[in-house]
Amino acid sequence: MTTQLLSQTASEIIYPDSDGQPMADNTIQFRWINAIYYNLAWLFASDNNVFVAGDLIWYPEEGNNKLRQAPDVMIVFGVPKVDRGSYQQWQENDIAPQVVFEILSPGNTRKEMNRKLLFYDRYGVEEYYLYDPYKNRLMGWMRSESWLDVIDQMNGWVSSRLGIRFELTEETLVIYRPDGQPFADYLEVQQQLQAAQNRAIVAEEQLQQERQKAERLAAQLRAAGLEPDL
Repeated sequence: MTTQLLSQTASEIIYPDSDGQPMADNTIQFRWINAIYYNLAWLFASDNNVFVAGDLIWYPEEGNNKLRQAPDVMIVFGVPKVDRGSYQQWQENDIAPQVVFEILSPGNTRKEMNRKLLFYDRYGVEEYYLYDPYKNRLMGWMRSESWLDVIDQMNGWVSSRLGIRFELTEETLVIYRPDGQPFADYLEVQQQLQAAQNRAIVAEEQLQQERQKAERLAAQLRAAGLEPDL
């Protein structure tokens, strides 16, 4: 009798969309992840071949669903901007995420972060940025030949891939877009939008008042037998 016990084939392996871990451990980490994600998504919104994701599981090798990481934010150049349950690299022309961000929380251990660094180094990340908002410390690595090499001076550093600039003040990290404008959070954008809408309403009201004034003046001129010069 032929034994029916066969090992799982690559096509039968399930690659879960969730690792069971929360996106963030606290509000500070969550706010930074969202700010970086949304600003980069906005920056590359018009390029359909740049994919920006937050807390998405990345599987680098087919056949191994245990080998994975979920970067806080990752950017992939050369793949379509479409929704995904997970990033399975062999389904993406074997293109690895080129840029990865991690935001530290008090619960992250050095062992855990060293393991992530080794993973990103081994599987092809070109630029890796790690920010600790509690200590206001920024570290970065850039691929040099075949490995990720630490960036000695991050203050003022400009990302080769993204064109963004990092500036460390005494209180916090400020990231600037290529046009020189700082990254903004959602509340700031909404406040700016509301302010712009208010200015537009005021301008429209003033224009309407000027129109009404001009119409009254024209009516007075006609009543005096004069034709207004419109």
